[in-house]
Amino acid sequence: MWLFFCIIAAAAAVLNVIWTIKGGEAKWFRFISLSFTAFTLCAFYSADAKWVLSEDWSALLDVTPVMSKALWIGTVISIVINSVSLFKSPKK
Repeated sequence: MWLFFCIIAAAAAVLNVIWTIKGGEAKWFRFISLSFTAFTLCAFYSADAKWVLSEDWSALLDVTPVMSKALWIGTVISIVINSVSLFKSPKK
């Protein structure tokens, strides 16, 4: 589920930048992208919690260390990409 949310967040971030460069108001794309970034983090945390409850230590050891770094990087990239529309005002 978190991978699905991640793909939506990335697509909305790209649309945010494209829409802003074309001179449009991209606040909805920015909102969607940052919201789905938050959903991605919550879904991954929920998956980890399920693994802890089911005592699936091998899944935790295999996936969590690598993906936690990837989620940090993805979150920072999402914030930076979505900030483009804040600093570039649309031309009217």
